[in-house]
Amino acid sequence: MDQATHNKIVSFIWGIADDVLRDLFKRGKYPDVILPMCVLRHMDAVLEPTQQAVLDTKKMLDEARITEQRAALADAAGQAFYNTSRFTLRDLKSRASQQQLLADFEDYLNGFSPNVQDILDNFKFRNQLPTLSKADALATLINKFLDPDIDLSPAGIDNHAMGTVFEELVRKFNEDNNEEAGEHWTPRDAVRLMANLVFLPVAGQLKSGTCLLYDDACGTGGMLTVAEQTLTAIGNQRGLQIESRLYGQEINPETYAICKADMLIKGEGENADHIVGGAEWSTLSHDAFPGQEFDFMVANPPYGKSWKKDLEAMGGKDGMRDPRFKVMHEGEELSLVTRSSDGQMLFLVNMASKMNHSSALGSRIAEVHNGSSLFTGDAGQGESNIRRWLIENDWVEAIVALPLNLFYNTGIATYVWVLCNRKPAHRKGQVQLIDASQWFKPLRKNLGKKNCELGPDDIDRICRTFLDFKDTPESKIFPNAAFGYWKVTVERPLRLHGQLSLKAIETLRFASGDEELRAALYEGKRSANPSSLWILKLRTLRPQQRRRRRGGTWIDSGYGTTWGTWRRIAPRARRLRSGPLSTACRCARWRVGAHTPGAGKRGWTG
Repeated sequence: MDQATHNKIVSFIWGIADDVLRDLFKRGKYPDVILPMCVLRHMDAVLEPTQQAVLDTKKMLDEARITEQRAALADAAGQAFYNTSRFTLRDLKSRASQQQLLADFEDYLNGFSPNVQDILDNFKFRNQLPTLSKADALATLINKFLDPDIDLSPAGIDNHAMGTVFEELVRKFNEDNNEEAGEHWTPRDAVRLMANLVFLPVAGQLKSGTCLLYDDACGTGGMLTVAEQTLTAIGNQRGLQIESRLYGQEINPETYAICKADMLIKGEGENADHIVGGAEWSTLSHDAFPGQEFDFMVANPPYGKSWKKDLEAMGGKDGMRDPRFKVMHEGEELSLVTRSSDGQMLFLVNMASKMNHSSALGSRIAEVHNGSSLFTGDAGQGESNIRRWLIENDWVEAIVALPLNLFYNTGIATYVWVLCNRKPAHRKGQVQLIDASQWFKPLRKNLGKKNCELGPDDIDRICRTFLDFKDTPESKIFPNAAFGYWKVTVERPLRLHGQLSLKAIETLRFASGDEELRAALYEGKRSANPSSLWILKLRTLRPQQRRRRRGGTWIDSGYGTTWGTWRRIAPRARRLRSGPLSTACRCARWRVGAHTPGAGKRGWTG
């Protein structure tokens, strides 16, 4: 399909929303009607040639009282989906009343296979039907999608082209609804960069066969699609036959439905079965693929999003038993449970727990995070433990700083973490930091907050910098130990300010506590010249944070200093530096200055 035809179809379907749904739905609800109708129209056209064969097979299976019919019906349809209703969309054009049309249309929907039912349920498409029927818009909507000027049948548009049209519609709807855009749609330029960072380092080691690709926050499935395309292109260049099996999990019902529908439209029925989602399928609290290992993983998890509900469902921090987030490391149990206000790093932990440790290539991961994943969490806390676990296992290859305003609904700084459990020899024990924040091309028109993009040259430059693995102004290489530190707690001495005068010492003498010290101070003052005035100041300096290199490890330590100062503001006072008052001063200084360091904790920062 050429670009002109593609644009024509997208514009036509986009226009249906304004022509039919205006004033019936809020603009943000248009996708809930248009996207499932796109799915239904294409599936209807795909199934039309085999409809009678499916009905005959259904009748035969019912007569034989066979309950498990899905495999036979899908085989009769020649697709991963089917419809056992006696109606098609064309049959529904000529209905005398809206009531009859609504009843027949619901019968038509009920005839679809379970995988399509899952899509319709998560779109909540049936909830829109009463509104469409009451406004006499259902018939208009069906007729619009059956317009002869737009052919959505396999003869007019193949599965791959229809998938491209579907993705373009999703993008346009998301851009039109800016507050949701970044949450459901990752810019394709960023996805292409991540796919290249995952596949290019091992391009020369790939072999023909099957590779498992995984996204634990798959959204509309765009990352998996681009990753599959990139892997296929690399395989074709090297004369390899590589089959990709896609796995994904998504909690948002609508975006999950879009992802699964996209897979079915493209004819990837097996991959569609590996996409799991819906409101009850949170990746953190309800892992859909426990024990499964994957070869390549990409993701853009939500930033700064509370996961308190998941934490409670998993027993809280103290009752957490999930082996993904409680790990044994160097003989001690590490808790990788982060603050309940932000669970983004747990998605990275989930992926790391699914690394393939038995294959020659191992596993490679690229995941987008904001800046908080680099530094939040004190020593011994979940975020710091995650960084320690990843870095001490030598899995972190690189962290790439992306340009600002690259995503649709946020202008914050973002970073791509690149992980691998089969580092090449020259990378072992080291982490590469790449500053690509200035490598971009400005957009002619802003898309939400997105005002720039990564052009092909920018992506090539970043990948070349990553593969070269050299120290440059934009690329810095550090040993793993450079990111660790010891946190040592030093208790600050009590801060006192005392003034010794005849008037003040009378009250001091009879105050409770430290009777010996007070008596010594009182006697010393009485023995002095009454015209003399002395001020004793006992102070502490604030602990000074210093970094020292010991045994290859960075250590942050605080030091407290206690000192006493005698300030003379009257003559003939030198003689008072000996005797009871001097003893009292030394005693006071010792008591105030005593402190005991606390136990040290180990922390890691990106």
